[in-house]
Amino acid sequence: MPQNTDYKDTKSTNQAISYRNRLNAWAIARVVANQERVIVARFRSRSDADGYIQHLRQIVPDSSFEMFFDSQREEAAI
Repeated sequence: MPQNTDYKDTKSTNQAISYRNRLNAWAIARVVANQERVIVARFRSRSDADGYIQHLRQIVPDSSFEMFFDSQREEAAI
């Protein structure tokens, strides 16, 4: 069954993190000048992120990539 991708994210500051956004907590970032991170991709599982970062390192060997768990993208309202 295909996933429904027709949704609209609201940009309200008082809204809790949506369930869909909490699913993709593993992130891969490319480290650029001055140790800044640019997010390249997000994944649901660590094993998926591990596989993709290995692939990135083979394709672009002279770039630096980091994988991390991004649990605090926004403040959660309970």
